[in-house]
This record gives sequence, C-alpha cells and structure tokens, in this order.
Amino acid sequence: MSPRRWIQAMASLLSNAYLVFPFKGTIYKGTLKSFCTPGLNCYSCPAATGACPIGALQNFMTAIRPALKSGHQYFGFYVIGTLGLIGSISGRMPCGWLCPFGLIQELIHKIPSRKFDIPKALSYVKYLVLILFVFLLPLFIADESGYGITWFCKFICPAGTLEAGIPMLLWKPELRSLIGMLFYNKLLIMGLFLIWMVFSSRPFCRTTCPLGAIYALFNKYSIFRMTHDPDKCTHCKACHKNCPMGVKFYESHNDTECIRCLKCMNESCKFGAISYEFAGASGRQESEPVSEKL
Repeated sequence: MSPRRWIQAMASLLSNAYLVFPFKGTIYKGTLKSFCTPGLNCYSCPAATGACPIGALQNFMTAIRPALKSGHQYFGFYVIGTLGLIGSISGRMPCGWLCPFGLIQELIHKIPSRKFDIPKALSYVKYLVLILFVFLLPLFIADESGYGITWFCKFICPAGTLEAGIPMLLWKPELRSLIGMLFYNKLLIMGLFLIWMVFSSRPFCRTTCPLGAIYALFNKYSIFRMTHDPDKCTHCKACHKNCPMGVKFYESHNDTECIRCLKCMNESCKFGAISYEFAGASGRQESEPVSEKL
C-alpha cells in the first residue's frame, strides 16, 4: 500500500475515532466537534470526532438572518478562516490525502469494469452547488423559526447518507419508523454516485463536492504548488491517464481539479518533468530521469 493510501486511511480513522458509540448510545459531542475536519466527513456520523466544514458553513449561513434581526453581529470567522487557511497553504490537497469520502471513491473505483471519463463541463456543476445549496438557499429560505435550512446536507450529500444516515438506522432501529421520501431520495442519490464511482474516478469530487469547489479556488495561488518542466516533458500523457481527476498536467499543472495526490510525479512521469514547490522551495530532485535510473 502506498504512503498516500496509509495517510488517507489514518485520516479517515482519526476523523471517525469515536469507536465507543455503540456502548455510549449517542454520537460524540465533545470539544473536538467544535473543530472542522479538512475533508468531507458528516458531523452526524456516530463515530465522527470533528465537524464537517460544509455543514459548519451552512449552519453559519442559516443563522445570519435571525442574528441580524436580533441586533447581534454575526460572522463565521472561524469556519471561513479555517477553509481559507487550509486552501491558501495547500489548495485542494486535502481532497487527495485527508478526505474519507475521497478514499471511499478511490477504493470503489478499483472494482473491475470498463472505465469512462467525465466530461470537463460537469466539473463546473460543483460551483453551482456551492453557491446555490451552501450559500444562497440557506441564507434566503427560512423555516417557521426564521432560521435557514442546511440544503446540501439535508437534500444532497451522499457522504452524509453513507456515513451517518445508514449507520444511524442500523444502530438505532427505532429511527426506521421516521423514514420518509426525503431519505429515499438521498438514498437514490447515494446509490447513483456509488455506481458512478465504479465506472468513473472520483465523480462526486469532480462534479458535485462544494468543499472541493472552495479548495479549488486556491489551487493557482496556494503556498504548495505543482511545477512542470517543459524541457523534460515528452507529452507521453502518462500523467493524464493515471490522474484520478482527469487533469492534463502538461497543459495546466495547477489546474483547479488537481488534488495534489502526486500520482503524476511518483507513479507516472519517468522523465522528471513533474515536481512541486512550497513557499518557493522546489521539491524537484535534480538528478537523471527515472527512466535512466531504471
């Protein structure tokens, strides 16, 4: 197993380390739940030890209107600051290394089948999801109490259904009597994505994930950046064929879709054309190409 896979597994375990939930009879609500995990991981998962940044961002948006009406100054500096800090340092790297749902997608994609690429145009849908379901609808559509609704979590998120909805129903059978069309609709969305994961690499990340959309905005400006040496590049396209996000590195080496998994550098490029830099310090190995070493 590659080092990245070990890190993904460890990050998933740490994000869901409350393994005593079957004996406690409740989900974890301790101090750690005040902090956002870097990846998409449902707050309501029985084993979750942290808060989902998208869920936290939606909760912030739902409370703005009632807070302003009551005369309170309300601004989610913590949530926005956390996402901004992570994004400005690493761009979309957490998607490739620390996201539990990203790991699930990669493992399911290993199921033998004919594989299909995802049209580039669909990559822009996640920005619409971010603007509409995370920002606008929670802000402008309120319930009877005056608070907004967490639209993405409630109506779309397949990670929440898989990590929280289904485990909670298995854990507490008495909740099954409350199942309605809303849950069945989310179950359908989850099922469609699970099937899509078999045939295409990381479809949720590439088309729908609002957290990926936020991190993607920082890719071209983050402290950690990918670099490309055109003099060494042969345009063999091995990096593109092995990229889980379908990025053509030789055309856009800090593409908004790049999750900085480093598969292109570590597993694809034999000519030393791909590397990275952090705060201006290059990570390129100044040596002969990998093909010559072999």
